[in-house]
Amino acid sequence: MSHRTAAPRLPDWVRRSIGTASQVSTVEKIIKQRQLHTICEEGRCPNRAECYAQKTATFLLMGPVCTRACGFCQVTSGRALPLDPDEPEKVAESVALLGLRYVVLTSVARDDLADQGAGWFARTMAAIRERNPGVAIEVLTPDFRGDENCIATVVAARPVCFNHNIETVRRLQNYARKAASYERSLAVLATVRRLDPAIATKSGLMLGHGETHEEVVQTLADLRTIGCERVTIGQYLQPSRAHLPVQRYWTPAEFAELEAAARELGFAHVRSGPLVRSSYHAGEPE
Repeated sequence: MSHRTAAPRLPDWVRRSIGTASQVSTVEKIIKQRQLHTICEEGRCPNRAECYAQKTATFLLMGPVCTRACGFCQVTSGRALPLDPDEPEKVAESVALLGLRYVVLTSVARDDLADQGAGWFARTMAAIRERNPGVAIEVLTPDFRGDENCIATVVAARPVCFNHNIETVRRLQNYARKAASYERSLAVLATVRRLDPAIATKSGLMLGHGETHEEVVQTLADLRTIGCERVTIGQYLQPSRAHLPVQRYWTPAEFAELEAAARELGFAHVRSGPLVRSSYHAGEPE
């Protein structure tokens, strides 16, 4: 599949304003003053205005540079930066200032670290809870190269939800995310379920790489087979010409059909729509 394929015209249903200064100023000020990062900005999430207006954000741990280079991802790849020893406490302080009750922590892949950053997730969660008792924390992790010890470290920190995105269907894994694999992503979620069944598991798909409806439904079925309970399904939007092109835009009606299919398969929590992203309305009940 060539990167030179001409992308179809951007339809109206995936156009959204990035928001006004008044909507983003409070969150941006708190985050930037502490030299923190959010996936909202680094990933150019189309929902960041909505989330910022509600004073919510998904914290991106361990710097803005990823050691992997997935063809769809906006986050910068390259040589990772040294860890900021004060980051866990800065995140905890930001959570307090924003008055968050539900926090999402994600990170770049840190294949350069001995524990791939698993301990940093745990340390940040502990710092948040020390300053913000009762806060619920969801994690969105890389695959930790399938290392069960790394997964166990995060599980032991007891997030309310452990999210790891499978991203695309089996056939397109090597095309979209060469450093990961379909089976490994399934294994990460299966390991979480085995280590602590009380922790909800979650995954996400980004459509538009050339997958078929049948392939998406099969992926949902595979996720359910290993016990995944929550799923997000959204439209891939090409961040720049250097990234993978959009093969096609799925319609809102098609996303509705996939939501119905996911619920029929038994998912307890489903978010499916063109602008849905991994953390979209993450803390809201069904």
